[in-house]
Amino acid sequence: MKSSIKIIAGNASRPLAEAIAAYLELPLAKCMVRRFADMEIFVELQENVRGEDVFIVQSTSFPANDHLMELLIMIDAARRSSARRITAVIPYFGYARQDRRTSGRTPISAKLVANLITEAGADRVMTLDLHAGQIQGFFDIPTDNLFAAPVMVRDIKERLDPKDWMVVSPDVGGVVRARAIAKRIDATLAIVDKRRERPGESEVMNIIGEVEGRSCILVDDIVDSGGTLVNAAEALLNAGAKDVSAYITHGVLSGGAVSRIAASRMKELVITDSIQPTQAVKLARNIRVATIAPLLGEAIGRTATESSVSSLFT
Repeated sequence: MKSSIKIIAGNASRPLAEAIAAYLELPLAKCMVRRFADMEIFVELQENVRGEDVFIVQSTSFPANDHLMELLIMIDAARRSSARRITAVIPYFGYARQDRRTSGRTPISAKLVANLITEAGADRVMTLDLHAGQIQGFFDIPTDNLFAAPVMVRDIKERLDPKDWMVVSPDVGGVVRARAIAKRIDATLAIVDKRRERPGESEVMNIIGEVEGRSCILVDDIVDSGGTLVNAAEALLNAGAKDVSAYITHGVLSGGAVSRIAASRMKELVITDSIQPTQAVKLARNIRVATIAPLLGEAIGRTATESSVSSLFT
């Protein structure tokens, strides 16, 4: 069955796609992506995919619109090349934060992107830690929302002392995610209650839970500006926490986020390679990257053989 799998890498996720292919002991399919002088994207699949099970690995991270368009064109190229099945593997699903109307006359962009991927010709979508679980319902094709929790739990158990750890949600909306991690490592749970005055800015209001003398582990799906994370870590340390680490799935880290985190009192931020880390991230003293390649590789292998992937959701 492995011989019928074709893994195609987009420019946003080539190192991750290479690691997935290595896990599956397969070569990457040859694909050329280039731009014309006006930045129009052109894609050419340089090997036969007729009747093959094609997996296109591409996060829609910065620059989000370019990478999304590249994904759509790669899907169309595979469809027109008579691929048997096309799975869009989107480790980081951009526009996921626009999953509902927050005020009048605003779009639900996550639904629009789901429609675009479906209409381009994808038969299936595989993604990781969607910002809102209900986005799965935006797709009219099968969608697997995998979780980075197993990767995080393994790393926590290998590197941290279980004697006094406590899992902390940086906001009320992330309690379910944090509780799942806490349950798996047999830790207690605390919550940071915050108020967001405007996008990218937050003010810590209160800490629910006794954190004094504890090693706190902040858990969330996305770190963007880093403001929420740094403020939460500062509040926990001021409340008597021994130290603060953070485990975040998607390291968007826009603007001055890397320098903000590097200058903070946070012991360590662990992100996954769902978004290709920049050079600044690689050089930061307290940011580390954990790979999700084995998780996605296993899911791709099971999907190709029509085996269950439900055990990977927990």
